[in-house]
Amino acid sequence: MADNTDVQPDIPLKAYKNLDFLNSPDARTIRILAEFLEPELRFRKHRIHDTIVFFGSSRFQDEKTAKAALDELTRRKGRKKRGRGDSMAIRRAKQAVAMSRYYEDAVELSRVLTKWSLSLGRGKRRFIVCSGGGPGIMEAANRGATSNKKGYSIGLNISIPFEQSFNPHITPELNFEFHYFFIRKYWFIYMAKALVVFPGGFGTMDELFEVLTLIQTEKVKKKMPVVLYGKDFWKKVINFDALVEFGTISKSDLDLFYMADTPDEACNYLKENLTRFYLEDEKKK
Repeated sequence: MADNTDVQPDIPLKAYKNLDFLNSPDARTIRILAEFLEPELRFRKHRIHDTIVFFGSSRFQDEKTAKAALDELTRRKGRKKRGRGDSMAIRRAKQAVAMSRYYEDAVELSRVLTKWSLSLGRGKRRFIVCSGGGPGIMEAANRGATSNKKGYSIGLNISIPFEQSFNPHITPELNFEFHYFFIRKYWFIYMAKALVVFPGGFGTMDELFEVLTLIQTEKVKKKMPVVLYGKDFWKKVINFDALVEFGTISKSDLDLFYMADTPDEACNYLKENLTRFYLEDEKKK
């Protein structure tokens, strides 16, 4: 008969090390808490308490890239007979060049806001630029912030099947990857002291209207200046005056946001309001 006295039984796996359990529907609450607590720890560690959030399209390119793509299509057109597909591609490329203005403006606005923030010298890292962490306007915002020496930028990325991958301009220790949209939105709004919304699609509209709803209903009680960047885009895409006319919002709700067309205009508005709401009382202390 074999001697089994030296055989040790398998030690049961601890629940918090059981990946099958942690990735199961039963552990969803644990995963949600992890996406709440882990960012909180990192923000506290890096002394970040308030942000300026940039929203906007993930599809916009910088001017150089957009123009290079258009030039390549134009050269190709010259080498072969122009077809319908080529015409559509060239029209899209021309539109991409036109919309690259917003990418460049987001870089500049983020740069000057971060430069101003660094000049405050108040111990805490104030008014850090925060984006969704992906390409397009998000990349532009992070790029502008980190173009400043000692400039920090936050990226709150989301795992989705297309478009989204984190850009290279995020401060590495402030680069986050979320699974749950609602927890990501929480971190966008919880520390935000201002919001800049560039032209964008469904995601941008969702984020904009959720924030406006929270401010309108006073679920967000802090003062939060909201800038809609690009008057032509916003006035064409959303008829705010018609919402007032039909009685679906109040005329006073139009005061919940400010429209700007240049980095200087947006920057001056944000600096004035952030100073009034958050810095003047500190000066008195």
